[in-house]
Amino acid sequence: MTDSAPESGPDDLQCSAKGCRADAVWALRWNNPKIHAPDRRKIWFACDEHRESLSAFLDRRDFLKDVVPVDDRDAPPEDAG
Repeated sequence: MTDSAPESGPDDLQCSAKGCRADAVWALRWNNPKIHAPDRRKIWFACDEHRESLSAFLDRRDFLKDVVPVDDRDAPPEDAG
């Protein structure tokens, strides 16, 4: 028997910023209207440090739809009802 570190699972979400391995705190929900249906949402994850820069990158391209706590990432958008 060998000892090994537990593998990362789906609940081990990391920041999407290049080179960052911090735990995700925020879910940046976005879509590219040129290739995605209007109701489709892609998700980038962000730590507190990278939330602003990742949001700004998506917002400059008019891709950012909303930012929610990572635990709420699958909740419907507030304007969906």
